[in-house]
Amino acid sequence: MTSVLGELDRHLLAEGTHLRAYERLGAHPAWRGDVAGTAFAVWAPNARSVAVVGDFNGWDGRRDPLQRVGGSFWEGFVPGATRGQCYKFELVSAAGELLPLKGDPFAFALEGAPGCASLIHGLPGHVWADSAWMRNRGRRPHEAPLSIYEVHLGSWRRGEGGRFLGYRELAERLVPYAAGLGFTHLELLPVMEHPFYGSWGYQPLGLFAPTGRHGSPEDFAAFIDAAHQAGLGVILDWVPAHFPEDAFGLARFDGTCLFEHEDPRQGRHRDWNTLVYNVGRLEVANFLLASALFWLDRFHVDGLRVDAVASMLYADYSRPEGAWIPNRHGGRENLEAVDFLRRLNETVYARFPDTFTIAEESTAWPGVSRPTSGGGLGFGFKWNMGWMNDTLDYLERPPFYRRYHHDQLTFSMLYAGSENFILPLSHDEVVYGKRSLLGKMPGPAWERFANLRLLLAYQHAHGGKKHLFMGCEFGQVDEWDHTHPLAWELTDRPEHRGIQALVRDLNDLHRSLPALHEGDCEPWGFRWADCGDRDHSVIAILRQGKDPQDLLLAVLNFAAQVRTGYRIGVPRGGPWSELLNSDSAHYGGSNVGNLGGLTATPVPAHGFTHSLNLTLPPLGALFLRPA
Repeated sequence: MTSVLGELDRHLLAEGTHLRAYERLGAHPAWRGDVAGTAFAVWAPNARSVAVVGDFNGWDGRRDPLQRVGGSFWEGFVPGATRGQCYKFELVSAAGELLPLKGDPFAFALEGAPGCASLIHGLPGHVWADSAWMRNRGRRPHEAPLSIYEVHLGSWRRGEGGRFLGYRELAERLVPYAAGLGFTHLELLPVMEHPFYGSWGYQPLGLFAPTGRHGSPEDFAAFIDAAHQAGLGVILDWVPAHFPEDAFGLARFDGTCLFEHEDPRQGRHRDWNTLVYNVGRLEVANFLLASALFWLDRFHVDGLRVDAVASMLYADYSRPEGAWIPNRHGGRENLEAVDFLRRLNETVYARFPDTFTIAEESTAWPGVSRPTSGGGLGFGFKWNMGWMNDTLDYLERPPFYRRYHHDQLTFSMLYAGSENFILPLSHDEVVYGKRSLLGKMPGPAWERFANLRLLLAYQHAHGGKKHLFMGCEFGQVDEWDHTHPLAWELTDRPEHRGIQALVRDLNDLHRSLPALHEGDCEPWGFRWADCGDRDHSVIAILRQGKDPQDLLLAVLNFAAQVRTGYRIGVPRGGPWSELLNSDSAHYGGSNVGNLGGLTATPVPAHGFTHSLNLTLPPLGALFLRPA
């Protein structure tokens, strides 16, 4: 009988270099001669025996035993086992213990809870129509516009009776909505199958299976295809740091700690009560690398945002003294995880150079988004958590007190060029009692809406790519609740529609003006016009493109008073156009401004030969450029 795993497959899997392992391991509908069935293969080096059980054999482990091959793998062909049927693996440990039935680590689809069986499906099949997008998507992403709309698919909208929308329904509703607001990319909270819905996908067990809550793998591919045809990239959150310890999952898979560390000082995350992948083991690293490549290969995904990178980098992450193991040099750096992350990025960029990776990394680890050749981790981008924390802390203060915390606005510019930053306003900031973005803002209603508009404008004025969680684009009042859809009824109110309109216009400027994206990751893309006016809580930022003639001036007033006769130095005389005013009545503001533009006169200010004599709206932002 034809072997499922050839000698070369087994060799590559053992040395951790079989990066298309998903084509061999798992369950693949196949033919043996004129007999239809399914070929199964699984890694279980320490098992005494392995059988496949499922709908096709009455869940009887005596009927379809698998054969050991190459010492570490088990395989077999089951006639009559067909697409859509449930299955699991029945393993007996080396000590003779019958283990809980295990799901397939390489399953392409899973049954929903509570059964959580694997489903025979085979590699996802879809006829793609996104060739134009795929040809052009990799054009210098650090210099390109990048404005990300972060979405939890289960709670963005719901269907009648509260049902989940299908992937194809989301293609018809979410895709045109995000594209219409000018976003360049969707970022999806993990779609990898996860039994516990309340984990939001961050405790996945199906690293090769899009969640069936919204449809089949082919439906998910159709969703991404539709996004690409609408000009939207798709980024997936991906979780290589840890996994849940469900008995039917990866935990003690063959009776031993196969995927996780044996020692709980390395193998358990106390914060999340999950297990840590042993990425120093070649086969485990291979499993994770194959998962990352699978989504890029089979689903045309444009980027991966790697979750919880800080928890991987530090052996003492959230661990008290004595509850962690130092590295071979006595330090706290997790050297195996560092090697894995570098290999991950090298592999992704070697095989899919037109995609990118993003690190959710919250510490000052050096060179997260710098090339591995220079000692970096090799990510394409890093979340700027410092900017996010400082900015939100500053804006939560009543305007009168902001003068005493002015450095929270200016500090981020001291390190802005150290990484390729993304500025996140993510789901983590609007849950667990933190309140919505609008709910964080102080003062009466007009101030809260003005502050939110000011925050969104400041994000676009600051160097770095943009990231916004769903609901923030229209001023969701309540914090995010994954069990309910967003409060779309708010968009019937003019003040919330004004937030939406501002987001659309900011995204349009971000995409159309080189000054607002070409230098996002470069020191030359930003300079202060003035950062010292703490008494009035005003800052002024100059952005420029690769062509020094592409200029934009952003002046932001974080006080609740109108400022008249406010002089700001500029590098060019003559007329300047007011491109955007966050206090415009169109956005729900009080319409204080400069009548669409004014002239820079030869009055020196802030080290420049010319200056503008501005009227600054209360809690408002102005974007101006030479006419």
